[in-house]
Amino acid sequence: MRTHYCGELDKEYIEQHVELCGWVNRRRDHGGVIFLDLRDKSGIVQIVINPEQKETFDIAENVRSEFVLKISGQVIARSESMINTKIPTGEIEVVASSIELLNSSKPIPFQIDATDTSEEVRLKYRYLDLRREEMQDKLRLRSKVTHYMRDFMDRNDFLDIETPFLTKATPEGARDYLVPSRTHPGEFFALPQSPQLFKQLLMMSGFERYYQIVKCFRDEDLRADRQPEFTQLDVETSFMNEKEIMAMMEDMTRGMFKSVINVELPSEYPVISYKDAMSLYGVDRPDMRIPLTMIDIDNLMLNVDFKVFSGPANDANSRVAAMKIPGGASISRKNIDKYTKYVSIYGAKGLAYIKLNEDGPASPILKFIGEDVTKKIIEITEAQTGDIIFFGADKLKIVNESLGNLREQIAKDMNLYQSDWAPIWVVDFPMFDSNSDGTLNAVHHPFTAPNVDQNTLKNNPIDALSRAYDLVINGSEVGGGSIRIHQSDMQQTVLEILGINDEEAQEKFGFLLNALDYGCPPHGGIAFGLDRLVMIMSNSDSIRDVIAFPKTQTAACLLTDAPAQVPRKILRELGIQSKK
Repeated sequence: MRTHYCGELDKEYIEQHVELCGWVNRRRDHGGVIFLDLRDKSGIVQIVINPEQKETFDIAENVRSEFVLKISGQVIARSESMINTKIPTGEIEVVASSIELLNSSKPIPFQIDATDTSEEVRLKYRYLDLRREEMQDKLRLRSKVTHYMRDFMDRNDFLDIETPFLTKATPEGARDYLVPSRTHPGEFFALPQSPQLFKQLLMMSGFERYYQIVKCFRDEDLRADRQPEFTQLDVETSFMNEKEIMAMMEDMTRGMFKSVINVELPSEYPVISYKDAMSLYGVDRPDMRIPLTMIDIDNLMLNVDFKVFSGPANDANSRVAAMKIPGGASISRKNIDKYTKYVSIYGAKGLAYIKLNEDGPASPILKFIGEDVTKKIIEITEAQTGDIIFFGADKLKIVNESLGNLREQIAKDMNLYQSDWAPIWVVDFPMFDSNSDGTLNAVHHPFTAPNVDQNTLKNNPIDALSRAYDLVINGSEVGGGSIRIHQSDMQQTVLEILGINDEEAQEKFGFLLNALDYGCPPHGGIAFGLDRLVMIMSNSDSIRDVIAFPKTQTAACLLTDAPAQVPRKILRELGIQSKK
């Protein structure tokens, strides 16, 4: 239907006859001459319709935004004064000789190139929102990312193998989406939170290298970087240790960033232990672009009269930490109050600080901690005149979360970033964490291998570390993986520590336990969150902007009005009764 795309036309095409198809981006009537901005996937070109072409002009008079047209005409040069440097086609325009109306459009609920449209309206009319150049660019980038991933996996002898969507519920840490079975009344499938067990079974089947770009499902509370259905690059290998897997994934991400967005990542990614990450940055996904660290000062606060500090300092399960902000003395009292409110989200009861002004330290807490302690804090933090020191004093988790997130917020507000891109591996995660009732949870999942032998694990599970590794880029976890348990007795031990008895273990994943007894190779893998990775690479604020048809934060689809009720007849066939 067309000879050229709108966005490819330039001075090389002057005097050529072209046939174009696309949408009307804007229509302007300038004293008898009508101008149309015609848009297709490649860009925009200006169309000129002169009144001498009466039939064509009559059609153009009735054209409005988002009408779909086919236009035939001649490419001409714009006059010097009319060149539009903002678009690639700005040096030329097309004088229309004919217009064919392919389809009309109702008045649109928002202008396609508007920047102030609410997200609710954008999601309801997603097919219009996706016409925006910004959205087209992001989904093109996503396509390039997946293409690079597939090409890399193919070059490295990985097989693309599909795993089932209708499967059995497994303990992955979030709620499952359940699918009722009509042929097995009262029984349910679960949509997979990940292909974890199936990819391990593929290793036991001898394929050695597997990958899949796959949809996964988790029924959990949403955030800006979460969706109920999400996509991941899933990878599993046999006969490779964690260092080899990490090195291969570095090669992939380094090549992908260079190929897709022309970004040079380091030739070798730094590695940090989970313990050090929590101690220095308060989070297990540290943003290494930010030069701020937390310093323990418990020993300085053991005997001060200020119980807000001395209490946590004398509690083994608590922490007192300081964080210096270079140039932070300029932070206003109003903004300090804002940060105090911010850390309260994470359970902090307040936000103590010391400002280092020209005339010396200033803070409401100085009279409580004394001159000597103040001097030592300044020395240990290496604070200078013009800086501010913030403090966290509470239970370990509260201090880490409050100061760790405050670190990121202040860096954003004060633009403290020292680089554009900063990948880092986080390793040596604990195998387990404890609940308030003393029971244990798997930090990653119960199939992650420990880095200790079976007896050591049994005798002291809470101190055992795992062979897990997370790849973090700019403060976001983009990939997580581990070496898996490949021996049945070790797997049984881990399940016992988690309080899962033999009967329950057989019921939930007996198929995996049985397979471990038939010559399972050592294996491990990793999964990359594709949506989150593209969000970071496209500099987007939400993964909803890099998914064609996303859900809202309440896990609803405004476009299709899902989830929705279904007829009672269907529920009866499934043996389900709905109660509000």
